[in-house]
Amino acid sequence: MPGNMVTALALTTVAGLATTIGSVMGIFVRKPGPRFMALTLGFSGGVMILVSFVELLAGGIEAVGFGPAHVAFFVGMLAMFLIDFLIPHEYMAEHHRTEGGAQGDLMKTGLLVALGLGIHNFPEGMATFAGALQDVSLGLAIAGAIALHNIPEGLAVSAPVYAATGSRRKAFLWSFLSGVAEPVGAAVAALVLLPFLTHEVLGLLLSVVAGIMVFISLDELVPVARSFGQEHLSIVGVGLGMAVMAASLWMLL
Repeated sequence: MPGNMVTALALTTVAGLATTIGSVMGIFVRKPGPRFMALTLGFSGGVMILVSFVELLAGGIEAVGFGPAHVAFFVGMLAMFLIDFLIPHEYMAEHHRTEGGAQGDLMKTGLLVALGLGIHNFPEGMATFAGALQDVSLGLAIAGAIALHNIPEGLAVSAPVYAATGSRRKAFLWSFLSGVAEPVGAAVAALVLLPFLTHEVLGLLLSVVAGIMVFISLDELVPVARSFGQEHLSIVGVGLGMAVMAASLWMLL
């Protein structure tokens, strides 16, 4: 278990700090193409949906039974809904940026996005941690999917901060801090849950994580992928993500 815990924390850190890739894009590239974003976000959503139902929820059902696992699943969805409702956030930077917008408004936007995404990233860190404790390859798949959708999150933070301040250092710093919330979430999960982590508790946790990931996919990733006006490409990304995930799980059987 200690070895798995170190691996789980490392995977969560890598996934969280993928925001720095988006940060660099926000500073230098500024605006990745709509085809790239639609395909990438759709792919990430497909991976997370398939993993949630085929691995995480299935593992929860095996550990604690059908009823308790599904209750935990919907608790996870409800928790993410409440976070989203109480701390609303815009996912992509271009929704915030307006022509001629005041620098102060842009700076405020960037900092609010960083705060909102940081809070949303916290349970994602727990998700990667729980998946990696169950199986390292599963944790790697979850970390990869979360890393993919953390790239545009980093863009959403860095672009308005850079536009407001002209400082690449500040833009990178705020994007970095929003991503650090994921390994912090994993560390909290390790400190709080590890002393009580029985087979049944892990099963419930996996089911909660499945609910969290399904909510993120259906409420954020897929709608945002479609918002780029590349509708067929976004669903291609979803299907491709599911297919790649299914193939990787098949090879592990």
